[in-house]
Amino acid sequence: MTFTEAQRDMDYAYFGGATGVLVSGLVWCAAGFIGLLHSTQASMYALFIGGMFIFPLGMLMSKACKRPGKHKPENPLNKLALESTIIIFVGLFLAFSVSNLQLTWFYPIMLLAIGVRYLVFNSLYGNRTYWILGAVMMLGGVYCMLFNAHFIVGAFVGGVSEVLFSLVIFNQSKSVLQSQGN
Repeated sequence: MTFTEAQRDMDYAYFGGATGVLVSGLVWCAAGFIGLLHSTQASMYALFIGGMFIFPLGMLMSKACKRPGKHKPENPLNKLALESTIIIFVGLFLAFSVSNLQLTWFYPIMLLAIGVRYLVFNSLYGNRTYWILGAVMMLGGVYCMLFNAHFIVGAFVGGVSEVLFSLVIFNQSKSVLQSQGN
């Protein structure tokens, strides 16, 4: 399997990653609303717990969109997808640790970590839109930190950014499939 074939396989299986980005955006928004209605701690746990369901729900959504929701077993990009997940765990560790000192930095740190991970998604899916999404997430995190944004702002920056970009990626993946004659 060539690199381009591996990217096409990932793109087809997971609708260009759009399903996972959409689910992630909804999790961020839910965490933001939980923070508004309950507490900052409940909001942080909502992002953590909800985050564990992003991949399985994204797979189910891909299947609902008539995609396999699973890449070919021989796809070498599977390793990159798994390895890039470590970025999330490092981000969570830092965000939870730093939130004990500076609560308002929880979401900015998560925006930075998730933004960095999205940079890798260009290699997974062959879609440079992920570079833009990654930059938007990272810039959102920097903005929230520098301007000491309210705790919840970062949750909605992440959520709204991901939901909007998921729509772009859905459209791109659908267009790629149509141009290939499938």
